[in-house]
Amino acid sequence: MTQNNLNSAHIIVIGNEKGGTGKSTIAMHLAVKLMMEKYQIAVIDLDGHQGSLSKYIENRRIFCENNNVVLPIPLHYRFEPTTDYSQISSELQNLDKTIKDLSQKVDAIIIDTPGHKNYLFEAAHKYADTLITPITDSFIDLNSIADIDPANGQLKNPGHYANFIWEIKKQLASQGKPYLNWIVCGNKTSTLRSRNKNFIFEVLTKLGKLYGFRFCTGLKDRVIYRELFLDGITVLDMQHEALKRKMNVSHLAAKLEIKELAEFICP
Repeated sequence: MTQNNLNSAHIIVIGNEKGGTGKSTIAMHLAVKLMMEKYQIAVIDLDGHQGSLSKYIENRRIFCENNNVVLPIPLHYRFEPTTDYSQISSELQNLDKTIKDLSQKVDAIIIDTPGHKNYLFEAAHKYADTLITPITDSFIDLNSIADIDPANGQLKNPGHYANFIWEIKKQLASQGKPYLNWIVCGNKTSTLRSRNKNFIFEVLTKLGKLYGFRFCTGLKDRVIYRELFLDGITVLDMQHEALKRKMNVSHLAAKLEIKELAEFICP
């Protein structure tokens, strides 16, 4: 995991202009994985209205207190967008200060963004060293990246999110920042093989060369991820000496998915 400079945290933004793609699940598992490898991690939840990541961490704290267990918990900050337009500038300054302060204290900052564009969503992308875009095996999700002819797989037009990232890349380049490490991962996908999923993944692999992102498979749509959310724990925690929960084949497969995704994102 590389950093902007010797005294600055690596900033990982998890974003897609589409809800329901599993951004918070990836954010939590990635944070825990990196903390288990002795990195100091902070997370920032910008999806203040829904607050899935914040709820995940709250559940984790409660679980640890109730069971007298010590599990890695990242530093946590939450921002909820204001409806008072006069306060937006102040809120952006607060976000900027939080990120700059944390950059001197931790190795990486993971920022979870909302599933729709607002001023916090736009601001977060401008800090990214690495951008992770989860996408399901759905043409609705694919449309945010590109408008594709399903008959032949040919590109019609770039999607609205891809256009947004192109503008972000230009802004970062104008500021002399390093090349944006953009990763698109197939996430919350069916555990079964399907013609539709294969087609979408093939299209995304080809689009990566055109749009400048790397494509990988992320986490499948497993019940275990939803169940563990209630306790605030991850698949990575299940064999903790104080828990020692029995792991079945699905759990082991999920753990391998997380390991492979983390290594793809942060070699």
